Amino acid sequence: MDLKFNNSRKYISITVPSKTQAMSPHIKSIDDIVVLGINLSRFNKLTQFFICVAGVFVFYLIYGYLQELIFSVEGFKSYGWYLTLVQFGFYSTFGLIELQLIQDKRRRIPGKTYMTIAFLTVGTMGLSNTSLGYLNYPTQVIFKCCKLIPVMLGGVFIQGKRYNVADVSAAVCMSLGLIWFTLADSTIAPNFNLTGVILISLALCADAVIGNVQEKAMKLHNASNSEMVLYSYSIGFVYILLGLTCTSGLRPAVTFCSKNPVRTYGYAFLFSLTGYFGISFVLALIKIFGALLAVTVTTGRKAMTIVLSFMFFTKPFTFQYVWSGLLVVLGIFLNVYSKNMDKIRLPSLQGLINKSVDERKSRTLAQTV
Repeated sequence: MDLKFNNSRKYISITVPSKTQAMSPHIKSIDDIVVLGINLSRFNKLTQFFICVAGVFVFYLIYGYLQELIFSVEGFKSYGWYLTLVQFGFYSTFGLIELQLIQDKRRRIPGKTYMTIAFLTVGTMGLSNTSLGYLNYPTQVIFKCCKLIPVMLGGVFIQGKRYNVADVSAAVCMSLGLIWFTLADSTIAPNFNLTGVILISLALCADAVIGNVQEKAMKLHNASNSEMVLYSYSIGFVYILLGLTCTSGLRPAVTFCSKNPVRTYGYAFLFSLTGYFGISFVLALIKIFGALLAVTVTTGRKAMTIVLSFMFFTKPFTFQYVWSGLLVVLGIFLNVYSKNMDKIRLPSLQGLINKSVDERKSRTLAQTV
């Protein structure tokens, strides 16, 4: 707004600039949600949902395949933390490049919050990658899918949320289905290791908390996805680098990977690139629809990842996988229903009884007439 004073005529001229000129880049980005150059704010909620879901499924299915492919390299299973270090380095680079493409480059979330998010991210991805050295891939994915209930508990204690019966039923169905899957896997292909179970369980706890912390921070400070990725993963990179240096685990990993650069660093680059694209869509889901729905979508993606894992990598099979998978699908349906209860009206038991009684009365009246 420009103010012009003229002493001779004694008036004030007020000039109001156009809407686009008046709004700073920071203000313009409040309602804009941009993912990989796509401004999702231009679409309605349903279209935003399908775009995010498509991005999550496409990129993370490729991500899962590459992750299992990397750990199929002979001798690599003991270097899960180094893979996480390389992955965090690529993520930080990708986040920095994306941040340079947007107008507002200011950091909005406090540094202490990022230090917490980075710690949880390291726990989630580092422990998850390391657990693959002790567990087979489907079992690891199944354990990760069980975070739905911890996410709900985190929503209650961290954000003070309250969930309805449908949400709780969805979490129970999905968890029971995944537990059944795990039991079936342990029966026909026992490849369990206590260390792997502990690692993936700790990763599960960190993963359950991080979605709620990210959602609360992004909504409170209105941070962009690229900012969240850049700062959380760059700080996490420092954490892992210090940890590997202190434990003398850095040099053996570098030596091993330098002997197989294409199958390690080459796969890791593609693995990180698809993971970065995927996490961008996951963060958009969290920001638009909340952590619970984001977890539901990623859980469905993990179920598809398991199917592809059986298709591309040789593993034993049992139909218990199918039944447990159907139970997971039921849980996903219940969660989707809980989010659209005002649009989807399922008939209640009392309504069905009343309808049956009305139909009998109508038939009796017709016979009487």
